[in-house]
Amino acid sequence: MRILIADDHQLVRRGVGGLLSHEAGWEICGEATDAPQAFEKARELRPDLILLDISMPGGSGLDTARRIRQEIPHVKILIMSHHDAGHFLPSALASGADGCIDKARIAVDLVGTIKNLQTHNLSNSKIS
Repeated sequence: MRILIADDHQLVRRGVGGLLSHEAGWEICGEATDAPQAFEKARELRPDLILLDISMPGGSGLDTARRIRQEIPHVKILIMSHHDAGHFLPSALASGADGCIDKARIAVDLVGTIKNLQTHNLSNSKIS
């Protein structure tokens, strides 16, 4: 599975990348630091999954998810937020994302959430 990580904080990108690099068959195919770059890299790289920060320079993650979903309908999109994921889940789903995860829970829940999306093709993957 090819994964694009879009977050304006290098520490988050590196931490998430390090966490996911231990999973067999998963590859970090690219990184983006702002919303326009996330959209362009998604179009260029055609990843299977995009981890998308809800708040980035150049636009919101929700607006970016909407644009990506129109361009690449099959891609899985998981919104990452510093705030309560449950609060943003309805907006994330309305934007075309497949779920929302609280950044405070990434180390504990991200791998399982991705496996759920991958294996069961589930939406509404709320992690809070």
